[in-house]
Amino acid sequence: MRIIGGEHGGRKFNPPNNMPYTRPTTDIAKEGLFNVLQHNLDFDEIKSLDLFGGTGSISYELASRGVTDLTIVEKDVAMYEFIKKTSATLRIENLHVIKMDVFKFINQCTDKFDFIFAGPPYALTAIDDLPKLIFERHLLKKNGWFVLEHTPRNDYKSFPFYKTERNYGTTVFSTFAENREL
Repeated sequence: MRIIGGEHGGRKFNPPNNMPYTRPTTDIAKEGLFNVLQHNLDFDEIKSLDLFGGTGSISYELASRGVTDLTIVEKDVAMYEFIKKTSATLRIENLHVIKMDVFKFINQCTDKFDFIFAGPPYALTAIDDLPKLIFERHLLKKNGWFVLEHTPRNDYKSFPFYKTERNYGTTVFSTFAENREL
């Protein structure tokens, strides 16, 4: 895997071969997502939350582009350790890795974020609860964005706060926001 852009652009990292429940976001999908984000978010000013962190790839991209306040939630011990090791190797400071179930984290979180990304396992049966919980718990700051990665079989167009989606084959990013037009 590689970091696509920014300060660490082109750097590669090698996740474990036996990643449980983890499906890394493809480079093509990641590049498409970050093309949209870079034109709409001020990376130097945002606080981010990466749910279902997996390899940490999304947060490494954010850090590479200037985000300095990053939180990753990952419950798997091996992936949690991989994220810690990789972020240290990349010398990414201000990255907080939390080893916890995402739903437990959401229910007890009192922070607010400018950008929340969730890339859950596609087989997660509670995936449709994520947009609802993010807004019920008021985890987004004013003008914040929540991006949910999912397959084409999930459709969020009728959900409250849904704004748009971008389709990259088997990967779809649905964006939700309370106040901002996209």
